[in-house]
Amino acid sequence: MKAWEATIRITQAATRRRANTIFGTQGSSQVEEENDQEQQEDIEEHASGEIFHAERFLPNGDYYSGYWLDNFPHGQGKYWWTDGCMYVGDWFRGKTMGKGMFSWPSGAMYEGNFKSGFMDGEGTYTGPTGDTYRGSWVMNLKHGHGVKEYANGDCYDGEWCRGLQEGNGRYTWKNGNYYVGEWKNGTVCGKGKMYWPNGNVYEGNWEDGFPKGNGTFRWNDGSFYVGNWSKDPNEQNGTFYPSGSLLEGGNLEWDPQQVFNVDLTECTICPPEKVPILPSQKKLALWRSSKAVDNNVRPRRMSLDGRIDAPAVDREFGRIRLSDAAGNSASTSYNSDDSMVGLQETDGYLLRGSPIRIPKFVKRQGQTISKGHKNYELMLNLQLGIRHSVGRPGPPPSLDLKPSAFDPREKYWTRFPPEGSKITPPHPSCEFRWKDYCPKVFRALRMLFKVDAADYMISICGNDALRELCSPGKSGSFFYLTNDDRYMIKTMKKAETKVLLRMLSAYFNHVRAFENTLVTKYYGLHCVKLSGPAQKKVRFVIMGNLFCTNYSIHRRFDLKGSTFGRMTDKPESEIDATTTLKDLDLNFIFRLQKTWFQEFRRQVDRDCEFLEQEGVMDYSLLVGIHFREADSGEDQTPSGCRTPIDNGGSENEAVPRLSRADMDQLLLDQAGWASIKLGINMPARVERTERKMSEGEIQLIGEATGELYDVILFFGIIDILQDYDITKKLEHAYKSMQCDPNSISAVDPKAYSRRFRDYIFKVFIEDN
Repeated sequence: MKAWEATIRITQAATRRRANTIFGTQGSSQVEEENDQEQQEDIEEHASGEIFHAERFLPNGDYYSGYWLDNFPHGQGKYWWTDGCMYVGDWFRGKTMGKGMFSWPSGAMYEGNFKSGFMDGEGTYTGPTGDTYRGSWVMNLKHGHGVKEYANGDCYDGEWCRGLQEGNGRYTWKNGNYYVGEWKNGTVCGKGKMYWPNGNVYEGNWEDGFPKGNGTFRWNDGSFYVGNWSKDPNEQNGTFYPSGSLLEGGNLEWDPQQVFNVDLTECTICPPEKVPILPSQKKLALWRSSKAVDNNVRPRRMSLDGRIDAPAVDREFGRIRLSDAAGNSASTSYNSDDSMVGLQETDGYLLRGSPIRIPKFVKRQGQTISKGHKNYELMLNLQLGIRHSVGRPGPPPSLDLKPSAFDPREKYWTRFPPEGSKITPPHPSCEFRWKDYCPKVFRALRMLFKVDAADYMISICGNDALRELCSPGKSGSFFYLTNDDRYMIKTMKKAETKVLLRMLSAYFNHVRAFENTLVTKYYGLHCVKLSGPAQKKVRFVIMGNLFCTNYSIHRRFDLKGSTFGRMTDKPESEIDATTTLKDLDLNFIFRLQKTWFQEFRRQVDRDCEFLEQEGVMDYSLLVGIHFREADSGEDQTPSGCRTPIDNGGSENEAVPRLSRADMDQLLLDQAGWASIKLGINMPARVERTERKMSEGEIQLIGEATGELYDVILFFGIIDILQDYDITKKLEHAYKSMQCDPNSISAVDPKAYSRRFRDYIFKVFIEDN
């Protein structure tokens, strides 16, 4: 509060001194203009690239004292915000970078390393209540080894992952109890030991903070109890061995539930603190120099990362034009006095030097299937079948499945007459038969992916209709989206169904072993057989929608690493934020923070090895980009509102979009940060690239331009059901006669995996 009050006093005094001149009191606008002019002259006294020391009384009440480079703090400096936050330390071109101290008006303080505006590296955070954390940070999150001392006397010393305890660690309570062992998502989970001050010890498995599974409880006198532990008394069983009689089982009237009801009652983990506002969210009120442009134009305020604080305009993406090897630049334009003003937008392309444009309106994908639609009855049949499959009573799902559960012959037919039956309800559609493939396996997969059965049914079978995507995929399959965008339903060919059933056991084991796998999540495999003379069968699989998010997806790419036919065939005028672009349309390099990049490489290697072993190819990495730049404009909707979209004027629908306030709230919420996973809600940066054409050949990956943008990334490996069968072998032979065999998609699984990884690890790089 003292820092904030001092800032206000200094700023107000400076304003009064400028306002009360010998010519009398001036208007506020005149004072502001003179203030702008003084700071502008001060900046222009120094040559471009020169570092100088100066004080700034900023128009919004902020204050900065320190070194400058051009228009940005650079070097040592101190910045006070009017809300009471303060940073003292190293700067690099307007971003906190190096060692520094950030303090909040609540009394909280962080002292340590910063990187690109984030708390990143070794540092110490002291909360307003007295909690203290000393250790490693990555992008504002505790990540790596660290020690957390809580205000109530508890202490944790161990590994952290994305802000929560994960890995091995020791937690000591103020009463003397302490736990040593494994953690997951901030709770005790895995193998570990609990010690009590009286000498008692529990050693065994834990789940959600309590003993679960095999474990041993030992008393100080040498007695011990061995068995299966659970909070549910019906699931717990074991044997007590008194001291001195270790070879003979003994009975003692001791209830193992005492450990849950008495011994562990005071062993609760302190919840994570909520940081009031993150240092990376604090923007600077700076001023852009108008030198060499027009001395009569008033400077425009600019934020910390260089964005002009001006009314947002309708921004739409263009595509990067290929420049030739000679570097011809027909797009360079000049103004009336022959001074170059930069590369401009021409012929529907965005060229290097022009600002990237972000769509203000994002069209919602798909057409709602209403009565009268050609697939309306098929949708009703699908919803009836799903409700029957998921809702029928049965044994609780288990991850320990017998080999027979994966047998392709493990399928069940159900007849759905319009009048209903003992197990099916009456319905307005025609009679059909419904088939479930390997239901126990897919029930276990939904459990593994933490999908609630009720929510699953509501998403697919609720009152809201499905949406059909406008055009089928290259394979001829049709795609449907649930109204909440959580699930995607794809029609399947018989060959694809066979591939999925063949690899189902290996797929189950793979996704169970690797929680961060990037391969598509499958939730169900079904078939509808329509009655009538045609006896038409429609097979379909239910998958997770990779782009189910409140962020607007501004650009999406389907990447394989091949070049033949890998450019969208849409004309420029039809390309929008819902268009899926391909390898030769890609004009970015994705920069991941070091920890994420290492995990990304490991997981892509694991997934590709799995797909190679299963003999599949032609898969791709689907990437969605949300540009954080879009969240800075003045066109944001209030919290809880929805942004209108351009639906061609046919329907008045809207797609959810985070406002700036919503996004800030997400960043401040530890649960929101915990939702960041590999390929989901990942903060990153992208760098613009520019392709060059040499001797008639186009670069697969363009050259970096140095243009960087803060983004949120979504990505995953899709289309994993293509076998390298005789059809693909013939396709390979035919296309090899027309072009380079390495440029086509249809290659054997081993070569495909190698080429895919080589390409992806050039497109995704570590952000240094």
